[in-house]
Amino acid sequence: MPTPSVTASTSPTIRPKIEAWLADFQLRLCQQLEAADGGPSTFLTDTWQREGGGGGRSKVLENGQILEKGGVGFSAVWGAMSEAAARQLHMPDPHFYATGVSVVLHPRSPRVPIIHMNVRYFEAGNGEAWFGGGIDLTPIYVDEAQARAFHAQLKAVCDRHNPAYYPKFTRWADDYFYLPHRQETRGVGGIFYDRLTVGQDGTAEELFAFMRDVAELFGPFYTGLMAANHALPYAEREEAWQSQRRARYAEFNLAFDRGTRFGLETGGRTESILMSLPPRTGWAYNPAPPAPGTPEATTLHWLRKGVDWLADA
Repeated sequence: MPTPSVTASTSPTIRPKIEAWLADFQLRLCQQLEAADGGPSTFLTDTWQREGGGGGRSKVLENGQILEKGGVGFSAVWGAMSEAAARQLHMPDPHFYATGVSVVLHPRSPRVPIIHMNVRYFEAGNGEAWFGGGIDLTPIYVDEAQARAFHAQLKAVCDRHNPAYYPKFTRWADDYFYLPHRQETRGVGGIFYDRLTVGQDGTAEELFAFMRDVAELFGPFYTGLMAANHALPYAEREEAWQSQRRARYAEFNLAFDRGTRFGLETGGRTESILMSLPPRTGWAYNPAPPAPGTPEATTLHWLRKGVDWLADA
């Protein structure tokens, strides 16, 4: 799909460069994931246009060998939102431009973690511009060594740009990917950052370079997890726990996720916005907590804020 054209700006920006890179990254990442999944399923492409300005390309893989459902979405949209929506989303101006790639993968096996990534760039009508994004990992069963390796790689990426990034952004992820009504984190965290502002937090090129490095980490790390975990055994008990954990994931995305809110508030395409939801899940009424000492109880032990995954690494 040709990259959607961009609107004129009051000042020169690097938005065409960012937009083109994101569109290409989406395609490259889908190729990596298809190769790791092993076929025969491939990503189906669904292009769309936004009535208020811009459009995107949603790529979805379903019923793969390893990935039961995976979505990789690219969008570049612009226009104006309502004053009420701008206030709710803390936008300095109702006019906006936004481009990004969002990824959510729901594997078939409860031994392979769910993973999410989003990298994005915004411009507001008042001339402000900023970057946001992050990656978080949501294991059905927490593997401590894999969680530590994940955080070690994130720290290495952050440290190449600013040593203050990892401690700040991993705390931010703890606070953001949190279900207050459950008093548990969505998974083992990762990094989350928002409004890295051009001029205040770095030049546009510097912040763009950080966004690229975060995004490029995703494919090699996660395809490695797919290869390492997908053949591990599981049975009905593990599938039942997977259904419960997927429900927690859906609760967060529908009730708290800012990207979901932004898309719906700005008239985005519903199918693409809700692409992140799991293919199958369930809500049992008032389920009993797992027995102490079980793998399920161990996982819940890790789903809390403030875990230092690099303390002993």
